[in-house]
Amino acid sequence: MKYQEKYHKNVNSQIKKAGLFILSLNFLILNSFTILPVRAATEEPALSVVYGQENANQWTGISDRLQAMGVKYCVIPLNDVKSAADWGDRQILFLPNVETLTPTQAIALEEWMSNGGRLIASGPVGNLSSPGVRQLLRSLLGGYWGFSLSDIEQIKPAKTNIPEWANQTQLFGKVRGGVMIPNDMGTESPAVWNSKDNPAAVVTTERSTLLGWRWGTDAVSAAELDNAWLKAALNHYLTAPLSSDRMKKVPGGSQNCSTTVVAVPGGGQRGSLSPSSPPPKTATAPIPRPLAIVKPPTSQEAIDQLEQAVRLDVAPNSNQPIDSNQAIALQQELENLIGRVESAHLAVSADAANEGVGISEQKQSSRHLDTYTPESVKEQPMQLASTKLGGLVRSKDQTLAQVRVIAKNLPILIAQKNYALARQQWLVAKRILWQQFPVDRRLAQPEIRAVWLDRGTIVRAGSKAGLAQIFDRLAQAGINTVFFETVNAGYTIYPSQVAKEQNPLIRGWDPLAEAVKLAHERDMELHAWVWTFAAGNQRHNEIINANLNYPGPVLAAHPDWANYDNLGNMIPVGQTKPFFDPANPEVRQYLLKLYDEIVTRYNVDGLQLDYIRYPFQDPSAGRTYGYGKAARAQFQQLAGVDPINISPSQAELWHKWTTFRTEQIDSFVAQVSQELRQKRPNLILSVAVFPLPELERIQKIQQNWEVWARRGDVDLIVPMTYALDTSSFQRLAQPWIASKQLGATLLVPGIRLLSLPTVGAFDQLQLVRDLPVSGYALFAAENFNNELQKLFINTQGRVQSPTTEPIPHRQPFQSAAIRYTALQREWKFIFQNEQLQRPAQTISDFNNQAEVLRSALNQLAASPSPSKLVVARASLTRFQSQFRVLMSQELKSNSYQVKVWENRLVTIERLLRYGERRVQLHP
Repeated sequence: MKYQEKYHKNVNSQIKKAGLFILSLNFLILNSFTILPVRAATEEPALSVVYGQENANQWTGISDRLQAMGVKYCVIPLNDVKSAADWGDRQILFLPNVETLTPTQAIALEEWMSNGGRLIASGPVGNLSSPGVRQLLRSLLGGYWGFSLSDIEQIKPAKTNIPEWANQTQLFGKVRGGVMIPNDMGTESPAVWNSKDNPAAVVTTERSTLLGWRWGTDAVSAAELDNAWLKAALNHYLTAPLSSDRMKKVPGGSQNCSTTVVAVPGGGQRGSLSPSSPPPKTATAPIPRPLAIVKPPTSQEAIDQLEQAVRLDVAPNSNQPIDSNQAIALQQELENLIGRVESAHLAVSADAANEGVGISEQKQSSRHLDTYTPESVKEQPMQLASTKLGGLVRSKDQTLAQVRVIAKNLPILIAQKNYALARQQWLVAKRILWQQFPVDRRLAQPEIRAVWLDRGTIVRAGSKAGLAQIFDRLAQAGINTVFFETVNAGYTIYPSQVAKEQNPLIRGWDPLAEAVKLAHERDMELHAWVWTFAAGNQRHNEIINANLNYPGPVLAAHPDWANYDNLGNMIPVGQTKPFFDPANPEVRQYLLKLYDEIVTRYNVDGLQLDYIRYPFQDPSAGRTYGYGKAARAQFQQLAGVDPINISPSQAELWHKWTTFRTEQIDSFVAQVSQELRQKRPNLILSVAVFPLPELERIQKIQQNWEVWARRGDVDLIVPMTYALDTSSFQRLAQPWIASKQLGATLLVPGIRLLSLPTVGAFDQLQLVRDLPVSGYALFAAENFNNELQKLFINTQGRVQSPTTEPIPHRQPFQSAAIRYTALQREWKFIFQNEQLQRPAQTISDFNNQAEVLRSALNQLAASPSPSKLVVARASLTRFQSQFRVLMSQELKSNSYQVKVWENRLVTIERLLRYGERRVQLHP
């Protein structure tokens, strides 16, 4: 990785020593500077403009504006950037409307800026990049594009330390853009949107400016406004901070850069475009092309390395400032982690007490997560804990007391500007808390414990014997549901009579048939995981040595089934998969016939729909998708206009077009649900979905899964809430967990194992168990390593029992009853150990009401009926009201644990609601 040498060594050292992911603290220091006159136009051009595939269709507008400004500039092709030198020796870089940067490009940009370069960017820069790239760009830009505004909005000036911007009236007009989310430190918002709460429209720092719209696009903003903002930003940086005594000239430069003519990539000039040059303006209707040649993304390993490095971009010994809001956030994260540790210990203690294990005996036998922490973590220097905390101790209670002191003192250290010590203390506290998670006893209750068993792992298994080893490992670890990749890139994993080809990497056996047997022999469920509207995959083509642009076996045989973007590409720029046209009735019949074959020929327990959407789009950037032959014909008949000829500026028509595409997905989900359940009433239908806000999701991928949930089309919503730390995971998952829009459908958050340390995975699982959900799904089996396997065997592994543990989506009432019994054990443990001081009569009344609820739940579980469900629900409602009264005092002193108990009661309520729907469907 190409950070400057000292910083690079520090990052690597921290990764090796810490072996864990650290909360990103991306702060920029705002220094004062003197405004100097703009340099003369005859000087060496200060500006380099980045050209890439994503702004190619906007390049005419971009270059027209640059020429109208009279600014000299050179063009840097994004694909050529491999190091900081490739950004050229210009003083200022302009990055217009580029949403995908590779880790290499992002790191090069960081190094270029650290040597004095200044950045102007526009639009949702980097939003389609990997998480690590996005995190680094947020640091460099001082903020990020949060979400698109639904309508054109007025930009107005804001209070700022840059008065010359506020005084330029030409900067403020109507624009179609998005809300900018600024970093707290070192970032200003010189312009805001004239909408509710006046969110930022522009964010700026000492070294960067981010414009909250796509610069150079007529449908977005006027050329005069675009040019005014670019001039203002250039004037802002062609000043003292970039003078010769402050600026370090970056060596090297772009070979394609000309300082005397307006240049385009490949060395051509305007009017004489080379093959690699930006395209001219196109006609309104696209000419379909089989596939766009898109370079596959960089390797996953490179992304992972960047994600880890970025999380250490503010080193533990850094004295960069931390503001009061960040101090509160750091303190709250430690307090929440304390809560999760205590919650896990309470579950273990209550279970041990129920089995007759004494408290002292339990403490003596307890092991902690340092058993499973890599050696690099154990070697973390702890002298600062010894000198500042009085030494590390292994008692849980003493450890938690130490960490509470750290959490309490963090705001004091930060107020004293002792930022480095505050960071060090926070890291030590997090490490010793992670080590306190109990991992020697089972603590899981009935829950959905699912894993995606990916095609690559199936192929590597190679035979029934190899597959059996995988299922043995998963069963021992307590996994009870397997999402088995059955249709991928247009190929089936099994020999099909409907699909064109079985995956060519499978030879001489039927993995799906074997997987069903192996799962059922181990009391596990097997759900067929299928790609729905994604029809091929360039990455898979590389693996099987096919032509990169091969659209997959189905589209190769039926090219009329393909979908296209507004430029006629099957694959949108920057993506890797062609898609079917969901409006095509032949596509729908093919998929239904294929799914019917899977669920009738094989005794699968469920079907999971993946890629049940359109590809990612951005209408305000002129990137839209869905122009298949059938879709265009149907919409033209419906609305009287070919959708290729309308744009987002035509609000009413565009809304109809978006609704039309969304309804293609909605109706297909309903059709799958209805037809398959007629043949397999007990089939569990799930969907893997994106956890984007609903309106944004509909605009970008036409995926409205709240509708499917409310209608009862699906049993499980599995959002891909992938994050590298627990607090980010919670922020992603919490809106959907708290949502009232899902009806009786169960939510199962997804956890991505890749790049996630074992202790981090366990922490996210503990959070899931403390929230009102019924389980989780792990992505994917390929990353299920031995360390995680060992941990899972201890904490959720299979137990010797005459009865099989229920799975919530299959036996919701039984799951609710057992989970409630575990709650009672915790309350009993608390009362017996006098940890909750209440009058004896109050506790007696509480226990009596708790027993009434337990009896009602057990009767419902033993023999479900509508009348017993009514009784159980009424008992639960009464008990929840009494519970809030009893715990009112405890809520003040131990709010986390009280909230956990309330969450678990909500989980039981949701299981009853889900069970009611299942009973109605199958009396």
